[in-house]
Amino acid sequence: MAENIYPIYDQMMTRAEKEELLHQQGLMVWFTGLSGSGKSTIAMGVERELHKRGILCRILDGDNIRAGINSNLGFSAEDRKENIRRIAEIGKLFVQTGVVTLACFVSPTNDIRRLAREIIGEEDFREVFVSTPLEVCEQRDVKGLYAKARKGEVKAFTGISAPFEAPAHPNLTLDTSQMTLKEEVEAVIELIMNT
Repeated sequence: MAENIYPIYDQMMTRAEKEELLHQQGLMVWFTGLSGSGKSTIAMGVERELHKRGILCRILDGDNIRAGINSNLGFSAEDRKENIRRIAEIGKLFVQTGVVTLACFVSPTNDIRRLAREIIGEEDFREVFVSTPLEVCEQRDVKGLYAKARKGEVKAFTGISAPFEAPAHPNLTLDTSQMTLKEEVEAVIELIMNT
């Protein structure tokens, strides 16, 4: 099948041309952490702040992606890996178009996050670990998933019946039980602007 594929990347407009048009540089900010840790809430705050500053931004959120392009995937190890692979490929397209992209995914293992980083590219990838403790995430339980996982109704739920590997060297660590949303957003904005 690969012999019938003829990419036209060399004929398309370049990333530099797109970034010049937008007056900004593409970047992937990858939020990782447990369900309910605050990934999406922080990303939405960052998106609003970037918008005020005239910076085009796109959020890729786990539930939104799984309701659309990845609706055919479950939560097996293989499906989780494919979920992240597809997201990273989509994210790479946004980044190469000059868009600041905020990805909000549990992405529970170092291997899965390494895959995303390799696809997107080291120079364009910033990892933000939302390190909110499990007990705080569970108290929030905004989706009711922790309660279902504790009852055995949700299998392989990260933090309860499936492991979460904390990143060894994230670019930024935020604990939403210790910081205000304003502080968290400011820290991410600083990370983006200093890139």
